[in-house]
Amino acid sequence: MTARTALSQTALLMELEPVVEKNLNRHLSVAKEWFPHEYVPWSEGRTFDGPLGGDAWSESDSKLPEVARTALIVNLLTEDNLPSYHHQIATLFGPDGAWGTWVGRWTAEEGRHGTAIRDYLTVTRAVDPVALERARMTHMTEGYSNNHDDEVLHTLAYVSFQELATRISHRNTGRVTGDPRCEALLAKVAADENLHMVFYRNLLGAAFELAPGQAMRAVADVLADFQMPGAGIEGFARKSVAIALAGIYDLRQHRDDVVVPVLRQWDVFNLSGLDADGEAAREEVAAQLDTLERQASRFEERRAARAARIAATS
Repeated sequence: MTARTALSQTALLMELEPVVEKNLNRHLSVAKEWFPHEYVPWSEGRTFDGPLGGDAWSESDSKLPEVARTALIVNLLTEDNLPSYHHQIATLFGPDGAWGTWVGRWTAEEGRHGTAIRDYLTVTRAVDPVALERARMTHMTEGYSNNHDDEVLHTLAYVSFQELATRISHRNTGRVTGDPRCEALLAKVAADENLHMVFYRNLLGAAFELAPGQAMRAVADVLADFQMPGAGIEGFARKSVAIALAGIYDLRQHRDDVVVPVLRQWDVFNLSGLDADGEAAREEVAAQLDTLERQASRFEERRAARAARIAATS
């Protein structure tokens, strides 16, 4: 097909506004109210050292496996950058109408995630609170911005994948803690993330009807340089390897449980009405899936070999 005239960012926002309103109403009708304080075992808490003269944290205080602590810290520091995320989408989507209402609602729901996880970690003495606070200060000072923070469709594509990835990471982190209370808490967080994913996925689904070539280009670009929002955390590469080795979030899950289901929902490989660039973008998406398959298979082979070596030496 011949190239279509690309819709401007303002036009995209205006055209998608009714879809935002419809999905906002849907979200509000299915979202379940919950309270972070109900998922924290407050009776286990005791005063730390410092001005109040309590007990200093020690490694023996934590009852969680090391990899669970690593994942919880990464998840929490990711949630901590909410002010940066809010600034980005508020600037891009605007403060008015259904877009503005969604920005406020999403921010409020995301805000309780960091509150709940930090309260659990502090009360149960699961991690070093001094190291955690220093990491928070460093990470938030650096802030966050994605590679396409001024483009509506790219942002919608990114958060469609990212929210689902975050949901899976939270749920699997809860399972490896061995603590039913933490698992219940992270299940509530994950449920929020899933509803956020559905909201954004539906918006980009509507964009595929409105501007199919632009939407496909956005998906291809986002998949080509996708990174989780916590990638800027100090030591993230090392931490993400540990998380992947434990099966909390790895390349196989990223491809099979995040990318493929979202693409299937948009029916990208059967979509009609693409212009030349949209067709090229679709080919790029297919190639990216093949690349992810190879990368995931190689990682699984290395992980299995590593497990075999450990078993042999033990």
